[in-house]
Amino acid sequence: MSFDVTTPIAFLGMGLMGSRMASRLVQAGFNVAVWNRTQTACEPLFAMGAKSLQLKDIGDYPVILICLADDHAVSQVFEQIKSYLKPQQIIVDFSSLSVETTQDLSNQIKLLQGNWIDSPVSGGTVGAEQGTLVIFAGGDTQVIEKIAPIYQVLSQRVTRMGENGTGQATKICNQLIVAANSTLIAEAITLAGRAGVDTTLLAPALAGGFADSKPFQILAPRMATHTFEPVQWKVQTLSKDLNNAVKLAKRFNLDIPVAAKALHQLQAHQQKGFAEQDLATMIKQIENKS
Repeated sequence: MSFDVTTPIAFLGMGLMGSRMASRLVQAGFNVAVWNRTQTACEPLFAMGAKSLQLKDIGDYPVILICLADDHAVSQVFEQIKSYLKPQQIIVDFSSLSVETTQDLSNQIKLLQGNWIDSPVSGGTVGAEQGTLVIFAGGDTQVIEKIAPIYQVLSQRVTRMGENGTGQATKICNQLIVAANSTLIAEAITLAGRAGVDTTLLAPALAGGFADSKPFQILAPRMATHTFEPVQWKVQTLSKDLNNAVKLAKRFNLDIPVAAKALHQLQAHQQKGFAEQDLATMIKQIENKS
């Protein structure tokens, strides 16, 4: 069985990323029903033509998309829908989870004769809006091929990384680089400013060089001008992802001291009340420590 725009799709989680991804699917003509713990988050999608989803009806949807905050949120929602699931249903999880939780959930759905495809994404809210995300998929190759029409609306590229859990392991490595870099970028901006550099010129000056990256081009201008709205990456999200990286490394007896130090900085910043704020606010953490 292959899937097209007429296939009923359930989408759980209308946060920063999920709402934008669901919007693209609705705009592309897909038959989408949405759900969120806070119903008001779904209202813009209803206005666009999405249907309202009741979790007890989840068995009516061949494809279930999930984009929630963390292990706890996904596990909790899975427990709510587990008794309603039917054989052959496919759950595509766009959330960023630990490898351990992903493997546990995939094993549970296999017992129900369903399929779990971990599909964490990279590209931020802009990528979600423009359909240019990159997706790291873990799971059955044939199932990943079946849901290609959905991926095509949301992403520029999907790479199957291996079996269940490998998509999340790849995303963890991605976030390790992004999160650790964010602390270095904040340090660089602060150091440049103290040395008399016009920090608004750093991003264009370093563009194309070895220090350049997408996170640098996004964060450096925002840090230089203390522009923290709209929120593009939440501090608590990157902190959670980096914590997953450190935990995964411990599982393999691997020492990753740079990541551990960056995690300490992010957690300290989060604990000062910046959990829901943009990653660019890390500049305040560095400035206030000086």
